Amino acid sequence: MTSQPALTSSNGRRWLVWGGILGIVVLVVLGFLVPVEPVIALVGCALVVLLYIAMVAVRITVRPVRARLLTLAWLLGTMAVVALVCILLVGATARLHAG
Repeated sequence: MTSQPALTSSNGRRWLVWGGILGIVVLVVLGFLVPVEPVIALVGCALVVLLYIAMVAVRITVRPVRARLLTLAWLLGTMAVVALVCILLVGATARLHAG
């Protein structure tokens, strides 16, 4: 699993592409959820943007290839987890308010 090219020899561009795609999807979904629960949805949007900025910073600044690629993978995974948690929190909070 850890010997695949995306984690051993890639330049990191594919992680940024997939991070960008995931980020756009998450921002659209959370954008639709802002009227339901603005604080959670906006915090989720901010975290996703910050995680993507961190991905770009890692891609530019981290020189050891293996460390750069593993960090990008972890940041992408963290972005997905943050999105899922925020969407679930919006749903749970909306259900509690609905009574």
